[in-house]
Amino acid sequence: MHRIIPLLIASTLSYASAVSSHEMQSHGGPENVADVGEVTFPTSCAPKVERDFERAVALLHSFAYTASEKAFGDVTAADPSCAMAHWGIAMSNFHELWSPPSQVELAKGEAAVKQALTLPVRTERERLFIAAIAAYYHNAILIPPAARAKAYEAAMAAAAKRFPADVETQVFYSLSLIGTAPPEDKSYANQRRAGAILEPIYRDLPNHPGLAHYIIHAYDSVELAPRALAAARAYSQIAPSVPHALHMPSHIFVRMGLWEEAIASNMAARAAAQSQDDVGEELHAMDYLIYAYLQSDKRPDAEDLVRSLSLLDDEFKREYTATVMPVRLAMEGHQWDVALGLRPHPASSPEVSAIVYWARAVGHARAGNAQAAYLDIARLDACREQLITAGSTYWVNQVEILTKEAKAWQLAAQSHYDPAIDMLRAAADQEDAIEKLSMTPGPVIPAREQLGDLFMATQRPREALEAYRAALAAAPGRRNALIGAAKAAEAIGDRRTANQMRALLPK
Repeated sequence: MHRIIPLLIASTLSYASAVSSHEMQSHGGPENVADVGEVTFPTSCAPKVERDFERAVALLHSFAYTASEKAFGDVTAADPSCAMAHWGIAMSNFHELWSPPSQVELAKGEAAVKQALTLPVRTERERLFIAAIAAYYHNAILIPPAARAKAYEAAMAAAAKRFPADVETQVFYSLSLIGTAPPEDKSYANQRRAGAILEPIYRDLPNHPGLAHYIIHAYDSVELAPRALAAARAYSQIAPSVPHALHMPSHIFVRMGLWEEAIASNMAARAAAQSQDDVGEELHAMDYLIYAYLQSDKRPDAEDLVRSLSLLDDEFKREYTATVMPVRLAMEGHQWDVALGLRPHPASSPEVSAIVYWARAVGHARAGNAQAAYLDIARLDACREQLITAGSTYWVNQVEILTKEAKAWQLAAQSHYDPAIDMLRAAADQEDAIEKLSMTPGPVIPAREQLGDLFMATQRPREALEAYRAALAAAPGRRNALIGAAKAAEAIGDRRTANQMRALLPK
């Protein structure tokens, strides 16, 4: 079975298209179903479009962007004077928790804002909503996306202060806080503020899709995840026709090591995405699914998933997913020979190509061929330079972490064990300091877990156990870390801890 995996990886990646990292995610979603949750959003538009407008907002709250844009467009056709429908089209092209809009999306958003501003707006509340999205699209050529997102957040803060009892104003303001949360802020200040706004409203409006959805995003960290567990289990019932709503609960399940629930969530999301021809959402669910399969010792299911990979267009999320899934399969299985067969598409974005170069470099080093790792480490350095030029700070950090990991294993392969441990510890410290993006369930192998592996490889089980415990605190339930911790505990004669770790493995 394993002999065909390299061919599958190569053939899968050969279909990858050139992409910009500004095209992470765009959900298609349901266009002809009613099960999208309950939203009440009064506007001054014609009464005949009220329910259609609210349905479009419900789709927007579940990030069904393509469907929400179409739904808002239908409202403008039915009521050409509805300025808020153009607001909705602009919001549908914003994607504030993902990468900035593509040039095509920017153009559509700017046109929608311009149209909204030319139409009569009858309420102060609507003027504030439109002013906020106009602040995001203002001078987009010259102002960086992050600065424009902060301008949108500031405008929504003013709206929320002016209308403290208005549900939608508070919900969209909360989302803006999550969207501008710095990934290096491990106090989760923005997320906590958002959660504090959302939770009491959610108690009163349990069928509102945005409330459950954004609580999950606000608490999508190991420290905060338990606070979102109830919302996670409810969201799929609130909007059961939306693939993203079926998938989102798994963000919390993964954070808490609830692998069976994560599998069920993503199987449902994948089936719904397939029925709606939403390939992007299907692949997003598949990445979380393969992660959960591998932690649950369901490798045959993970291999079947890789065989089923397809790539139909050039969105970043789809390129990323089609690349990382085979990498997860090889690296979590310690199949270093398979890792060496990985190839990125020549036109892949540098942050995606780097994942493959990392796997190849580590694969060479862990197979004992330190010299062969040099070329892929050089390619990692080149990816980092490209990302520095592009100003992609988050991805610069991620590639730096991958590069340190690769260099550490190369040093270990050369018997330079102390420098290798120092290098890998530095990678782990850097990784711990930055929160992951929501688009991924986590690193292929967390750096702290790799540090445990390196300690074990150098006959230092006491330090290995400490590293594995730290890794499990940051990523509960990871199979390799549990097995490693059990072996390390046995090596130092701590049978009680070894048994505890093995008891945590899925049966």
